[in-house]
Order: sequence, then C-alpha cells, then structure tokens
Amino acid sequence: MDKDSNPLPELAKRLLELVNVPNYTPVKPKALARFLQIGPDNRSAFRRALKKLATAGLIVYGANRLVYPLKDGGRQQTVNGKNLVLGTFRRSASGIGFVRPRNWDDADSEPQDIFIPAHFTLDAMTGDLVAVELFEKKKPRKKQKHSHFSDSEDRGPRGKIVQILERTKQRFVGTYCEENGWGYVQVDGNQFYQPILIVDPSVQTAKPGDKVVIEMLCFPTHYRDGEAVIVEVLGPHGVPGLDTLLILREYGLPEHFSEAALRAARDQAVKFFDALPEEPDEPNDEYYERVHAYLESIGRVDLTHQVAITIDPPDARDFDDAVSLEKMDNGHWLLVVHIADVAHFVPEGSPIDLEAQDRATSVYLPDHVIPMLPEVISNSLASLQPNKIRFANSVFMEFTPEGVRCNTIVRKSAIRSTARLTYEEVQDFLDSRQQTADGREEENSANCQLPSAVCRLLSDSFELSRLLRARRKRRGALELNMPDIKIDLDDDGKVVGAHAEIQREANGMIEEFMLSANEAIAEHLEARDIPFLRRVHSNPSYRKIKEFTDFLRMMKLDDLEPEELLESRFTIQKILDKAKGTPAESAVQFSLLRAMQRAVYSPEEEGHYALASDCYTHFTSPIRRYPDLTIHRLLWSEEGKQRADSSLHFLGIHCSERERRAEDAERELVKLKLIDFMSRNIGMQLDAVITGMNPSGIFAQGIEIPAEGLIPIETLPDDHYRFDRQARSIIGRRKNRGFRLGDRLRVEVVAADFNARVIDFRLVVR
Repeated sequence: MDKDSNPLPELAKRLLELVNVPNYTPVKPKALARFLQIGPDNRSAFRRALKKLATAGLIVYGANRLVYPLKDGGRQQTVNGKNLVLGTFRRSASGIGFVRPRNWDDADSEPQDIFIPAHFTLDAMTGDLVAVELFEKKKPRKKQKHSHFSDSEDRGPRGKIVQILERTKQRFVGTYCEENGWGYVQVDGNQFYQPILIVDPSVQTAKPGDKVVIEMLCFPTHYRDGEAVIVEVLGPHGVPGLDTLLILREYGLPEHFSEAALRAARDQAVKFFDALPEEPDEPNDEYYERVHAYLESIGRVDLTHQVAITIDPPDARDFDDAVSLEKMDNGHWLLVVHIADVAHFVPEGSPIDLEAQDRATSVYLPDHVIPMLPEVISNSLASLQPNKIRFANSVFMEFTPEGVRCNTIVRKSAIRSTARLTYEEVQDFLDSRQQTADGREEENSANCQLPSAVCRLLSDSFELSRLLRARRKRRGALELNMPDIKIDLDDDGKVVGAHAEIQREANGMIEEFMLSANEAIAEHLEARDIPFLRRVHSNPSYRKIKEFTDFLRMMKLDDLEPEELLESRFTIQKILDKAKGTPAESAVQFSLLRAMQRAVYSPEEEGHYALASDCYTHFTSPIRRYPDLTIHRLLWSEEGKQRADSSLHFLGIHCSERERRAEDAERELVKLKLIDFMSRNIGMQLDAVITGMNPSGIFAQGIEIPAEGLIPIETLPDDHYRFDRQARSIIGRRKNRGFRLGDRLRVEVVAADFNARVIDFRLVVR
C-alpha cells in the first residue's frame, strides 16, 4: 500500500474533527492540546499528528501559529499551490469514483461532487474520508460520441485522491471460491469488482461457497489486486440466521457485553432490590409508609400512587416512558412524563457506561435486538413495568386550556406503572368512544375493560394531544404521511409477507407528549446555561430547496412566482396537504425527503427544522440512546457548566455515526431478507413506486412488499429512453413518455442475487 494512503492515527483524526467543528476559533497548538487533554506522555504524539495534518494540507498555520482548518470546514483551500478538498468517497463498479465535499449540505452554495478517474483513486473505497487535489478547470470540450464518461463526469470538477484520512471499515463479508489452487473471496455487493486474493495459508477451513469474514491487508486499486485474510467462516448460504450473522459482522455490531459490564449490572440489581422495602403478598398501609420513608430518605418524590400508564408496541421489552395527566383546579392541564432514571444504574465512567457509550444506541434488526445496556438493566431495573416500583425522572408540565406550556418542573421520582397498554388497545378504546347527548366525549363503558381512572386518563390524553399537535402545526412543523412497511418473518427468519404500520391517534398521542418533554428539558437546560447534546435538524440547503421547488413546478403543484423558492415550512405543508390522496402524493413525499438533511447530535444551537423547534433534545429514551442518558445526568450534575464544548462535539459525532450504522444495518438486513424472498418468487408481479433513477435505469420499491429493484433503462419498452438530469426524469426520445420520482408502476421480478444484493425488475405494460 502506498504510504500516502495510510489512514490517519486516532489522535490526528480527533484533531481534525476538533478544528472542523462549527464555530471553531483558531487557536495555538497548546490550546488544542488542552482541549484534547493531552498529557506530558502524549505531547510528542500530538506534535507528530499536527505535523501530519499540516503536511497533508488539512490544517494551515496562520499568523502567530494559529491553527486553521481547510476553509469553510473542509471545502476548497489552496495549500502550497494545491487545491485540496476534504470529503467522502464513493466508488462505482467500473473503478471510477466521486468525492462529496464535507459539509456539502450545510452551505448555501457548494461545489458539485468531484469526479475521480480510476487511476487517481488510490485504494479508497466507498465511505472513506479522503483528501482530494483538484485539477485546474479546463474549457468545456465537446462530448465525444463514444465517450465512456457520463454527462456529470464530463462537466463537473475533477481531481485525484492524495491521502486516505479514515477508513470506513477494514472487514468485509463475502463468498469463498477457489481457482487454480488459489483462494479468493468475492465481497458481497458491488464494493469491489474483482475477487480479493486470500493469503492466509490456513484457509482450508473454508469450503467453496462458504460465507466468510475477511480482513483487508491490501485494498485493491485500478492497477493492483486486493489481498486479505479470512478471520471467520460463517457457513454455507441458506443456513438459518446466516443473513443476520452477515450483517453483524459487516457492520461490526457487538454481540456480547463484557464480563465487567455484566458484573456491574448484576451488582446494581442487588443494590437496588436490597434497598427497597420487601413487598408482602398483600401490600398494606405499613408497607406503603416504609416505601414512602425510604424514597424520602434518598431524595425521591413518591409518585407510586399516581395513575401512570405505559403505551408501547405489543412486542416491546423495555418500557422507558410513562405518562400521567390530570385537570387542575385553574382549568389547566398537568402532564407528567416519567422517564426511566437509567443514569441511577449507570454511573459515569463505569464498565456499563463505557460500553454503552461505545454502542451509543440499541440496534433493532428484524429478528434480533442488540441492546445498548445489559438486559438486567434495560429489561428489569430501568424498565417501567406495571405494578413495580421503579426510579424515574419526572417532568411536570403545566399547559393552559389552549395548549401553551406555562410551567415546567423536573423531579427525581419513583413510580409504579398502573397499566401496560399497547397502541392497538389504546386505539380500540379511542375508536369505541361515543358522543353523549350534551356533546361531551366519554368512554363506552360496555366495551372498556380498563379501570375507570385509566379510561379517564386516555380520554384526557387524547384531548390534550390534539391541542398540542394543532399548535405544533401552526408554528410550522412538518408532517409526512408515509406508512412504515414491516416485513413478516417465520421461525427461521425468512420473509413470508409484509404489513403497513399506519400511524394512528394512539401513536400520535404518546408522540406529542414525548416531543413536549424533550423540548421542555432542552429549554430547562438552556435556561441554566448548561452545554448539552441537542437533536439538531438543519435547514435544507439552497440547492436542495431549489431542486424541490423546481420539481413541484414541473408537477404544477405550486403557486410560486418564477424566482420564488419554497423556503417556508407553512407553504411546504400546504403542498403536502394539497397532494394528499392524489397520484402525486408519493412523488411529493419522496422529493421532500431527499431535500431534507439528516438529524444529528450536536451542542450547536441550530434548532430542529422539521419540528419547527429552536431548542430540542433527546431525553425520553435513555434505555436505547446514549445522548438521552447524558441529558439525565446533566439534570442533576453540579459540574454541567464546566463540560467542554469540544468533548460534546466529539460525543455528538460518535453518537450520530453509531445511529447511522444502526439504521444502515437494519436496512441492509431487511434488503437481504427481501432478496431471499424474491429469489423464491421469480415472476411475481407487484405494484411499485419509483424511488430513484440514474442513467442505468429506474429504481422502484414494492408498495405491499417493500423490496427495491432496478428496471434497466434498456429494458423499457416501446422507445429509446434517456436520463434527463435537469428534469430528474427518464424520458422516451420518440414518444416523450416520462418516468418521475414517485410514479406508480407495475413490475415483475426477473432476478434476485443474494451475493450481489440486487433485484432486477421488468416493467409490466398494462
């Protein structure tokens, strides 16, 4: 491997992240060392890391030795006569690649993706962070008739990779094969277009056709084959559970907790249950008095007699939120959101905490859950199970009759959940309510099997949630109406069907209460001037808003002036409402999703665009999200104001990356299971919606079975088609028939390749 392509050491990567955080103020190296808490033993390594970054042109020394990043957080900067850009690389099957500059979506005007010819890609692979030297711009040349470059390659910026800064991963899964006495592995998917040579002499444990895990020793380039060693043999294709195992290895997901973390969790359980007064078979007044005295002695408000309910999916195992609600004498509402006090059982810096921080989130795969915390905590100690005393942080929120939050109080508490309800049960209750003669809404006592106090709580909750939802919409929050499609599995983990999880009133009711609690806690911390991890959803970039506006004009769904942009959330929501129930609904929703940025964790005060909230955090799911756990600690920490912003930036980057890893792993496993299903159903026809397109063809996803496949452009009937990038359509040359994002189609399954991870569709002409 070329020495210049070696990824940066960990310390250099931390330095690079620090100088590229938003609002970074150039400082001297000594100040950077203090931020990173570099001790005397690591000062030499720190100086070497700075030198490596400076040599690569990724930092620049200014006046008085101040350290500057690449201009504008990673976009173009001239260093020693070279135009360098920092960005994320993606490689195509032909070997050419593109680099998307860092912070692409954060600028009002940004460059295009940078085209990298195959012989200038070094050994970078998709997802790697790279430094690119831009070529000088040349005058546009006439496109040759048989040029192998696409239109975008010909007219966009071009460059070469000069250094690989960070590898996205080193391990891959694939299929083992042998040829002429040599062992090879064809990596799954289209990341590598040639098999990888296996140099490990102990390869005899793998048989041709086995799925294996390899560790790359030498990444392939345009002129050199890759080399790797086999680190694990997973078994032949078709073994039950193999697809899940492939994803666990491919994404580096943890399978087991360390013994230290498990031991610490067990110790917490013993400590908790030993301290609680022993509950008799029939609790009496004396028992409740002992419970009250104990809770008072440890500084917790006793809410064990308050009616509190949990509402979750039927297959939920951990219950981290419960709600109580009552009408106050002044006509106001008092909503109490109880969130499991996970921080009580996970001391900062403990073995449990260190492992939870590394995982950062629970991962919910279709047939497997990888929890962030050991099950003794997530499913027992911190789970708000019915009729069990559990510790919580309770947020008391007072709302006016109009739904305006006018007061917030946070208390350490102990609760005893009254009932564990599912969304389906709550929806059945809401559907059964009847209108009485005087117009008041009451529960149908003949159908309601719940205690009267619970029924009253549900009725009041529905009324308040409607007020909150209406207020949220009036302030500009966006609402997308895209049902989530869940696949149905048999006992072997194979797909047997799918169903739509439609968001109904019961889901929305709890969602509104959690949104209110998250916002209330964020404002509570902000008022105390405590830095904290916010849930940030930045505004769409100028480019994406313009594309979305142009798309709506093309579909004749807007009433804007020619030069006006859809920059108002209110106008966008009107468009969504206008398209609802029409053939254009899917197209508009898909196009808006593509215009949106990803929400991330950051201490920056950027607000949440989709929720129209200036101050928002994640607080309500500490069992499965590490950022929420940090918020719970800050509520009672006397040292909160001393927390360094730089450490929060690093933690936010880490948690955001782990969240994306979890989402990608879930999506990829669903894809594998659907490919397996389609391979057993070649010839099946299904209704689909167009989710994307490029010069090679149309990507469409089934509506009832959410499998995505490609309709190759050359297979489209009755015309010769071309991809129109400006119109974001595929259009026939003679008949001018067009296919656009969101269009409905009828497709037939032609092929499904598990190893290549692709499905081929054919357009069915009706």
